[in-house]
Amino acid sequence: MARLIGISDIHGEYDKLCAVIDKISPQKNDKIVFMGDYIDRGLKSRAVVDKLIDLGDVCHCVYLIGSHEYAMMHAKTDDYYNYLFWNYGGDSTVKSYGSFENIMKIHGEFFRNLKFYHIEGKYLFVHAGFRNGIPIEDQNEEDMVYIRSEFYNKKHSFPYKIIFGHTEFDEPQVQDDKICIDTGCGKYKNAPLTAVVIENGSESFVNSD
Repeated sequence: MARLIGISDIHGEYDKLCAVIDKISPQKNDKIVFMGDYIDRGLKSRAVVDKLIDLGDVCHCVYLIGSHEYAMMHAKTDDYYNYLFWNYGGDSTVKSYGSFENIMKIHGEFFRNLKFYHIEGKYLFVHAGFRNGIPIEDQNEEDMVYIRSEFYNKKHSFPYKIIFGHTEFDEPQVQDDKICIDTGCGKYKNAPLTAVVIENGSESFVNSD
């Protein structure tokens, strides 16, 4: 039976990504939705992106944009996002690529093709969340990668269970209408990377520890 898998907020932690993928052992008919924040903080952002691209040859993969990719891609044209990039781990990303310019030279096609959300059956995947009361197609880009408490502290009215990351918790946060799977990977030294695995309509979790 094909599985639907969500992974978010890897933050350059290549070894933790590999540990999760090894445990999941993706099969050809599985689909993995990667939900952004592949870069920054950890030391191996470039290796993480290479791994994600290679996984596209193993199973179906969908790649969403996170707040860190969003900041990186706007850093040269917007002082605010330039500040966010460099002050939240961008130096580690630049080091892994050799220079800031190399990021887009090497993986520009990957970054330019990142999506903001993905719908699969009754599930809706996004990096950070949505602003309630606004149709999905009219959502603000910044909200989808940066929103926090306005989204996760109250029930939403969208006809999907929303899988998201961005806001870290000690363990996955499971609510009736949403699941957050960011468990602090890359932000805290011993924090695991967590994946949600959806199979036969039920959700379970796999982490890198």
